[in-house]
Amino acid sequence: MHRPMNETDSNLPLAGIRVLDLGQYIAAPGAAMVLAELGAEVIKIEPLGGERSRHIGDYGEAILRSYNRGKRSIMVDIRSQKGGDVVRRLAGICDVVVQNQRPGAVDKLGLGASQMRALYPRLIYLSITGFGSDGPSKTRPGFDIAAQAESGLMSVTGEPDRLPQKVGAPIIDSTAAHLGAQAVLAALFRRERTGKGASIETSLLEAAMHLQMPNFTDFFMTGIEPKRLGDAQPKNAPAADIIQTSDGMVVISAYVEEHWKLLCQVMNRRDLISDSRFCSNEQRVANRPAMREQLNLAFASMTNEDCVERLSAAGIVVGAVRSYSQVEQSEDVCNSGIVQIAVGADGTSYRTLGLPYTVDKVHRRELGIAPKAGGNTAEILSEAGFSAAEISEFRLAKVVA
Repeated sequence: MHRPMNETDSNLPLAGIRVLDLGQYIAAPGAAMVLAELGAEVIKIEPLGGERSRHIGDYGEAILRSYNRGKRSIMVDIRSQKGGDVVRRLAGICDVVVQNQRPGAVDKLGLGASQMRALYPRLIYLSITGFGSDGPSKTRPGFDIAAQAESGLMSVTGEPDRLPQKVGAPIIDSTAAHLGAQAVLAALFRRERTGKGASIETSLLEAAMHLQMPNFTDFFMTGIEPKRLGDAQPKNAPAADIIQTSDGMVVISAYVEEHWKLLCQVMNRRDLISDSRFCSNEQRVANRPAMREQLNLAFASMTNEDCVERLSAAGIVVGAVRSYSQVEQSEDVCNSGIVQIAVGADGTSYRTLGLPYTVDKVHRRELGIAPKAGGNTAEILSEAGFSAAEISEFRLAKVVA
């Protein structure tokens, strides 16, 4: 039986849906987090001692706070027979299971998609792996950085005369989380119509390639390997070019001829419109260093804010390169409501980010802080039908904690 919902929760899209989260770190817990913010209740299964992010320092704490808010936690030794039985029983009161173990790992424990769905045909089971479940790399450890490297993303990130670079945030893990949640939502919709559950698979490798779709499509068309260009797009100029201002930097895209002419007018440099080096997109790409020199000279007397205001008013794409503290203070960010405060029952609180969208303009669900490891063990087991004596026995046998 699910816990009673308050009036606010009952209006959320996934009100009444329950998720069993067997994940570690970001990808699977992140998918469950998306579902939680849309109204689902999430039970987090942790190994005895807690999930791995609890043991890797401050950044692990940041991961825990980011992707486990509002969940309830139970620690279970899933490698034991009784622990496996507990997880299977819990799956029976859930609609969705998410996990990101290596392919075959949970199957050996009797907790794989085919095994669980044989017990519960309506169950929707999401598996997120590093490199897929069929290829030769299926048993390799799958982390964000490995997917950035093996998907080609690092090969196109960074300066042309320096080593390939990773992106400055775990975007592949986060992307896989959202793609997994998207697939779960589609499966839930189908289940409403057909009654059928689903086995869903995605991988960090596929998520990383999906982010680069235009790059790969261009490569498929031309056969030409894309190269690192730092802050520029390879076939358009100015496009993603970073320009210095009097107090910082802005990034500009104005490669469409109409926009280039507008840019020149805003800069009071109409002479550049007829300059043979810059008279077409192709010429600007060929003469990018000279073009940048002229843009840097033109914007050297403008502040970031002045530049953004003037170019935006002219319909030109521009963005100030901001630090995290500047982003936090941005009026756009403040008005979006994406920064949230998670509050615990004891009054403990911390700031984090909510979903990057709203539904019917309803404010994002306000979730509590990340749970303590195993902090909800007794109540969760009780909801699954275990007696007080059984729960006590499990604890003595170190099946749960």
